[in-house]
Amino acid sequence: MPKALTFDSDSAPVDRRRLYKLSPPNPSLRYLEARAIFEIGSILPNMPRLIGEPRGDGRKVILMPGFLADDRSMWPLQRFLSFLGYDARGWGLGRNTGDPEALAAAFIARLDAMELDDAGVTLLGWSLGGVVARIVAMRRAGVVREVITLGTPVEGGPKYTAAGSIYAEKRGLDLDEFEEHVHRMNREGLGVPLTVIYSRTDAIVSWRAAIDRYNPHARHIHVQSSHVGLGFSPRVWRIVARTLHASSEITRGQASRSANRRLRRRPPASGAPP
Repeated sequence: MPKALTFDSDSAPVDRRRLYKLSPPNPSLRYLEARAIFEIGSILPNMPRLIGEPRGDGRKVILMPGFLADDRSMWPLQRFLSFLGYDARGWGLGRNTGDPEALAAAFIARLDAMELDDAGVTLLGWSLGGVVARIVAMRRAGVVREVITLGTPVEGGPKYTAAGSIYAEKRGLDLDEFEEHVHRMNREGLGVPLTVIYSRTDAIVSWRAAIDRYNPHARHIHVQSSHVGLGFSPRVWRIVARTLHASSEITRGQASRSANRRLRRRPPASGAPP
């Protein structure tokens, strides 16, 4: 977690820019995105450690890709989670076209049609896919069990990303007005567990904009990674696996305590001593 992190949902965007030193990533970091090649190549050497991660509980984990990507970009991580025992799957919406609210609405329609058990569904979003995951969790808190984001812009929407100006031009957005809109939406808060994975050397999304200052329960984990390599980083995979396992343990503990309470309240069987 960043040092001296202050949770703040009240400050206006103009003040947040000053307080939290928000700006697009330094252009000099773009050269570091070439690390993604090595991050992808590091999966195989790390596989002996990865396959030893805790096994899953079979719950649904839905992976949401970043801007202009589709389910294929998440396939390696999806396969890893499936190996661990989760019902991991893509979001089924094709390419992320860059309209998170429309994509969230489309995904909610799919979610409402799914057969879900009491375990609910965990959403794992990469970059803009994490924005979609956050919106879905706000709208369907009773169904979404947990959210994990990788390099997701929280502050300002696209404003503090490397592609912000291009994105705004293509969509006819006023970035300052859209920042206000994102701020109002973020103030709604998330009522589910939230893990924020970010990199200070992310050249696509400013790491300061990836920090969630709206939700005090958000857990922040810094990794050394490029933005493009976040979904392929063995360290990120281990963090995701352990985060999912930890929440499974909490759920199992709650279920066990609930069962014990029911047993204590159960009346004695007929003929049994009181």
